[in-house]
Amino acid sequence: MVSHQRSRSDSERRPLLSRTSTAYDSEARSVKQDEKAQISTLRAVVIGFSVFVLIFILTCNVSLMTTIQSPIAEELDASSEVTWFNSAYLIAVTSLTPISGKLCQIFTPRVYLLTSIFIQAVGLLVSSQAPDVHAFLAGRAICGIGGAAVTPVAFILVTELTPVKRRAVFFGLINTGYTTGLACGAIIAGALEPVIGWRTVFWMQIPVSTAAATIAFFAIPKREHIDSDDDTMGQKLARIDYFGVATLIITLVLVLYTLSAPKLDPRPLALSTAMLILFVFVETKWAIEPIVPPSIMRSRANIFSGVAIVGVMTARWGILFYIPVYAIAVRGWAQSAAGALLVPTNAGFALGGVIAGWLHIRRTGSFYTPTLICFGLFAAIQFGVSQLVMQDSPLWLLIVSLFFNGFVVGGLLNYSLAHLLHLTLPSQHVIVIPFNATFRSFSGSFGSAISGGYFLRTLSHNLHHGFKSIGMPHNGELVRRLIGSPLLVQKLEGDERTIAIDAYTSALKATFIAGVGLALIMLVVQAAVGWVAPEENSKREADRDEIERVLSQEPATT
Repeated sequence: MVSHQRSRSDSERRPLLSRTSTAYDSEARSVKQDEKAQISTLRAVVIGFSVFVLIFILTCNVSLMTTIQSPIAEELDASSEVTWFNSAYLIAVTSLTPISGKLCQIFTPRVYLLTSIFIQAVGLLVSSQAPDVHAFLAGRAICGIGGAAVTPVAFILVTELTPVKRRAVFFGLINTGYTTGLACGAIIAGALEPVIGWRTVFWMQIPVSTAAATIAFFAIPKREHIDSDDDTMGQKLARIDYFGVATLIITLVLVLYTLSAPKLDPRPLALSTAMLILFVFVETKWAIEPIVPPSIMRSRANIFSGVAIVGVMTARWGILFYIPVYAIAVRGWAQSAAGALLVPTNAGFALGGVIAGWLHIRRTGSFYTPTLICFGLFAAIQFGVSQLVMQDSPLWLLIVSLFFNGFVVGGLLNYSLAHLLHLTLPSQHVIVIPFNATFRSFSGSFGSAISGGYFLRTLSHNLHHGFKSIGMPHNGELVRRLIGSPLLVQKLEGDERTIAIDAYTSALKATFIAGVGLALIMLVVQAAVGWVAPEENSKREADRDEIERVLSQEPATT
């Protein structure tokens, strides 16, 4: 019994990444860590490029749906299921991401990444050959399961292979990879689909992703210090907390399913709450090797900072998902050109993260005020965008607003992470960084679920109300097709076209304003994170104890 308790206690302190090396034990030893992490320039370039390609494909599979969902919905007769085209993919990514840190610890990042990308390739193949919508959604989910490894592995590699003082720049470069994929995915898919068809858009990614993963596998250094290298495959698999994995995945799937559904059903949400309570109990009281160490789950800084990032990025994803839809349905742009409207906001996102890391985040310490300023600016600019999604709005002003929307949130992510590292002990950074990356990966799924569900429900209501106002209350089939295909708006004429454009405009405006409210709530959550580092807290407690001792005239203990 005692040995079991000792084993469980030790495992709870074991991070998501094994660190038997003492290089991570304190910030004072960061130089030693950097010396161990040094690799040749050529090898660093190869790793960086291959991971960039994988990030690019991961995010391309999100944004490409904004420009090619119409032909897919028409061919598969899936106008009612169009909201699941992205949700199935992102729910799978989100559900698996929390356990990626533990899988990297057990199997090493290079092995886990290669295996996952082969799974992603299977999903891309299934999607490309799908005879109906159910097979297509299954392929999207399998693709998401494979893609779940990319985000955690990217952040883990930066943590292990880059000097502490340069990490903020590399985190900004990761953000650049994400935003490049989001911007280019919509443009490339929109341009290629009319020429080669949507099925080819999916299967042509397979050779590129598998080649990049194979190159990364051989370029990433082996982690000789891992104490489980000699374990058999059976021993490694036995270390996985399957019950914790199951309860966490069920919790996330139920939450995202509820938010993505055309009609809100409180029953899955209630069940997900029960599963979340069960997950926390399993991880804190029962698991030998918990997925997330209890000390991390009890940390106010980790939880509040993560929630704030998920919330503000959910609002941001509303922009990313529906600005191309605005270009197609309201502006009347071709689907090959609609993705171009994402370029300014994603360029701003990339620049904001890199500039913040290069010019300002060049030290350790508190970034409390810059983080809160970025949250406030994001809410203000998001409101400006919501007022510009009209048919006759100045296009140049919308482009400028989109650029600064991305610029501010790019800097926000870097400031938030830098401040979180200030609030946690240096020995915990190797755990905190992947854990924070997990929260970031949630945002795409929650953005798809929350923004997508709200937008489609609002659009459906507006269309039904609009057609009813002109004496067409029973035009349900047209409403169903309009919801699934923004391109159809351009084919309408007269009052039908006017009503469709007005319905899309109102739904887009409402969705973006909802994002403003969410961002303001997250500003309060971020403010609750605090600004005092653990070392300062310890000193203050010691000073307080000394004052109390003097006041009570108690002798000091030695």
